[in-house]
Amino acid sequence: MGHEPPVIAADARRGLTRAQRARRLANLLNLSTPVGLAVARAGGARRRPGPYGLVLAEGYRFRFPVAGAFTVGDVIVTAGTFDALLRRHPGLLVHEERHSRQYALSLGLPYLTLYTLAMAWSVVRTGDRASGNVFERDAGLRAGGYAERPVRPLAASLRAAVARVRLTPPG
Repeated sequence: MGHEPPVIAADARRGLTRAQRARRLANLLNLSTPVGLAVARAGGARRRPGPYGLVLAEGYRFRFPVAGAFTVGDVIVTAGTFDALLRRHPGLLVHEERHSRQYALSLGLPYLTLYTLAMAWSVVRTGDRASGNVFERDAGLRAGGYAERPVRPLAASLRAAVARVRLTPPG
């Protein structure tokens, strides 16, 4: 007691729901939030408390991952500003909070592998990384700024994926 990290102590004053407090504790214990804070720091992002017990980190300087924003534990990271993102996608923080719940339910960092597999499946089935991704669908495609693409027949999807791999220049 009294030695809680500042981001958790600040949330205690905001009246989080029981589910949000449980998610925050889970993501602290499963190390996904500490990793998210380290990623934000390594990328030079400015951090501040956000809604739903999240940490907002803006001004991230690396070009990976390619996304308007991404979540690691309870930390949402963007290269730009949240003001600009929320003007374009008003539901984005609700979308990202759902991803933070997915981290908790996936026991933390295994979520990254599960998400990558779901993204690959989505590319094969729809041609984009979000439309067929179970995690993006659960978080809300539109809220995350994604358009829904139709599912393609599996044989056509595999042919397109093979053609893309063949057209990719080496190195």
